[in-house]
Amino acid sequence: MNLLLIGIGGSALGPQFVFRALGQPGKDNPAAQLALAWVFAGNGKGTKNMVVIPYKDRLELFSKYPQQLLMESLGKEKDLEGKTVRQGISVFGNKGYADQHSYIQQLIDVLDNYFLIFIEVLQDRQAPSMEVEPNTTSGDYLIGFLPGTRQALFEKDRESLTLTLRNVTPFSVGVLIALFDRAVGFYASLININAYNQPGVEAGKKAASAVINLELEIFQFLSKDKGAAYTVERISEGIHKPDEIETVFKICERLSANPSRGIQKKTGKNPFDAIYQQA
Repeated sequence: MNLLLIGIGGSALGPQFVFRALGQPGKDNPAAQLALAWVFAGNGKGTKNMVVIPYKDRLELFSKYPQQLLMESLGKEKDLEGKTVRQGISVFGNKGYADQHSYIQQLIDVLDNYFLIFIEVLQDRQAPSMEVEPNTTSGDYLIGFLPGTRQALFEKDRESLTLTLRNVTPFSVGVLIALFDRAVGFYASLININAYNQPGVEAGKKAASAVINLELEIFQFLSKDKGAAYTVERISEGIHKPDEIETVFKICERLSANPSRGIQKKTGKNPFDAIYQQA
């Protein structure tokens, strides 16, 4: 089932026209329509993954953008009222034709746990396209994969959206980014979460800071008696962090693998029997 078709025109429309459209009420706003399609596909709970498939070399890296945008903005444990909801949409993607023989195989034949966003580009290139067969260009083959794959998905009752760009320009890519940006804001309001805070990211930063501090403590402990060698268990006890023995092990392994850090390792019968010392 094709949930939605959205066309993104050329720069002749002008940025004011496009961004005015993205600010219109729901039925006239492509970003609101896109957000509603996400709600419908995932039952408003993110029960399905999003797969973004652009059929254009120049958009090969684009799927990384909605992956970062949606998973950071919509992956929330609490809603605006403080209730535990554990919302989020997992996003995957790559070039469409490169994936015809990889995970598109699974998308068509196995679990129905996703909805797919196709991104098609009408213009091959500004210069004449190379013919790979008489009257058939590489772009013809490329665009042939898209409706063929979409039809195969339709026959398996899989859900998809199609976004159409006239061409790939700084303007059209900017509009595509703005479309996803605004859709995320609409989606967040529809499911009652805050899209603009990242408590999970903050937790990761605090954990990273704790690891850096632990590394400094390890350096300080080993520098007290240069030449003395210790197991990670002894180091953990020496810095009063016995519960952090695995992290201490990982830090010592990385430090000893980089000669400039001045930590030497002597292997033991098993990894945790190794000893470390300051050179």
